[in-house]
Amino acid sequence: MEKIITRARSYLDERRGERVSLTELARAVGASPFHLQRRFKESLGLSPKDYQREALLEDAKRHLKNGGRVTDALFEAGYGSVSRFYEKAAARLGMPARAYRNGGKGARILYTTFASPLGTVLIAGTERGLCSVKLGEGAAKLLADEFSEAELVREPRALPEIRKRILEFLAGDASLAKIPLDIRGTVFQRKVWNELRRIPAGSTRSYGQIARAIGAPRAVRAVGSACGANPVALVIPCHRALRADGSLGGYAWGLARKKKLLEIEKRTRK
Repeated sequence: MEKIITRARSYLDERRGERVSLTELARAVGASPFHLQRRFKESLGLSPKDYQREALLEDAKRHLKNGGRVTDALFEAGYGSVSRFYEKAAARLGMPARAYRNGGKGARILYTTFASPLGTVLIAGTERGLCSVKLGEGAAKLLADEFSEAELVREPRALPEIRKRILEFLAGDASLAKIPLDIRGTVFQRKVWNELRRIPAGSTRSYGQIARAIGAPRAVRAVGSACGANPVALVIPCHRALRADGSLGGYAWGLARKKKLLEIEKRTRK
């Protein structure tokens, strides 16, 4: 079946920008639509339709980064109309298409840093919600690299409520589940991030369990990658994802912090 999935991906990649129905795809690779849909999702975490949408968005992002007119970029990517892009995909850029084309230019992001039991915490947000939470001394540079052309405003008193809730969370006295977010991610990443937010504090899940929960049992490595791409540490609790044998696995902000977070949550749960 893996060969069929590979052929299906190749078929879709060769027809980026075209609408390929499940029936057409199944016929092309010699499988039934039902089994192809099921196996494709198990392997990649996406349906063939979602796979096409992600490819289309990636093409649009690439054309936008080239600096041409927004309308031209969207048509070159394969969107039939500008309205179709804004209806189906614009929200996943995390900013207006014109701002994305300019590397975030025109977007205004407020951020601040503060001391915590985990060391320095950086939080950043737009008018839509929290867009970044990073841990460690080099967090400000990471933010600048991520939003290279945005207007980054360091404001010591910015986002006071979020700062308060994070410190309370690290003291074991608050939840971060309701904080509004303004983040970008693929369909698969967002599925993983949503599943992570469903894990209760004090509990953990293996990468395999998360993969099964989102209907993609074979996509264990992709789940690990999605955890590593998490833009808002703590709020999306990727520290609750472990290896199948119960070991810590990886953590972008260091295994010592991951271990301490789990200890805080277990202590609180008791």
